[in-house]
Amino acid sequence: MQSTSGAPEGDNAPPWRDLPESCCPVVGRRAFTTGLAAAAASLCGVLSPVSRAQGLTGPAYEITSWTPRAIDFQLVDTTGKTWRAADLKGRAVLLNFWASWCEPCRAEMPTLQQLADLYGPDKLLVLAINFKEAPARAVQFAATTGITLPVLLDLKGEAAKTWGVKVFPTTLLIDSAGKPRQRVTGEVDWTGQAAGKLVTALFPG
Repeated sequence: MQSTSGAPEGDNAPPWRDLPESCCPVVGRRAFTTGLAAAAASLCGVLSPVSRAQGLTGPAYEITSWTPRAIDFQLVDTTGKTWRAADLKGRAVLLNFWASWCEPCRAEMPTLQQLADLYGPDKLLVLAINFKEAPARAVQFAATTGITLPVLLDLKGEAAKTWGVKVFPTTLLIDSAGKPRQRVTGEVDWTGQAAGKLVTALFPG
């Protein structure tokens, strides 16, 4: 789990592939703790690492309720298309907040792609929302990881701030009726059984 505090911005953000392993947060299938206390120490002046001492195996995450006053946003993706909350009606939606310098984000992204491919965009729309990085960096990340998900640009971090996203990755779940359901913090295997139950609960019936 990676805190947004002290995150690099725009062209000043180092490409994740150029960071040494010790500079990246070690979360999810490496190690995970809920809360930010374990991420208090800063490493390399950029990232907040999570202790390996927990000895956890397998992706781990925290699920909490998500009750925003309203689901409203307008963000442009890397192709120049504008996405609005009103355009999402009738479909279940996963809003995944990530950054290229976040190792757990990189680790879980392929499973998000597999999930999106399984259901198709007419039933489940998975939107990858990049946090305050230059569009070119988001495009590079998508190309490197092989994802074809829509990549939206939260250039000023306003969407993350509005919805209280403070660590990465964070995924917000909205059911097909447009009702906010859960906030999932931490790396998830979105092809796993537990995640599958969260997703199927977003569909009617």
